[in-house]
Amino acid sequence: MKVKDKRQHRKIRIRKKINGTATVPRIAVFKSNNNIYVQAIDDLNQVTIASASTLSKEVKSKNLSVDASKEVGELMGKKLNDLKISKAVFDRGGYVYHGRVKSLADGIREKGIEF
Repeated sequence: MKVKDKRQHRKIRIRKKINGTATVPRIAVFKSNNNIYVQAIDDLNQVTIASASTLSKEVKSKNLSVDASKEVGELMGKKLNDLKISKAVFDRGGYVYHGRVKSLADGIREKGIEF
């Protein structure tokens, strides 16, 4: 099985088990070769509550690094705090919880969001 197919199978398996609501959204992560994206999703109403990425104007470091991922996580945590959301479900999207994904999650946690 190819690497991309393995990630898709992990993603489907994880997605079956976790759901997000308006009060406890699902935080979904997507990594491209150049950027990292994160969304807070209400699965019941199929609405994106908040989003952030390395393409956001608020993110200072535009390069693809662990530091930029942490900065995106802190931005996402700030947006969730503004919406008075303190709990969330983390969906790593089939990616290994290491490196950029881990630093993004740490950045969100630093702003007081619980997983």
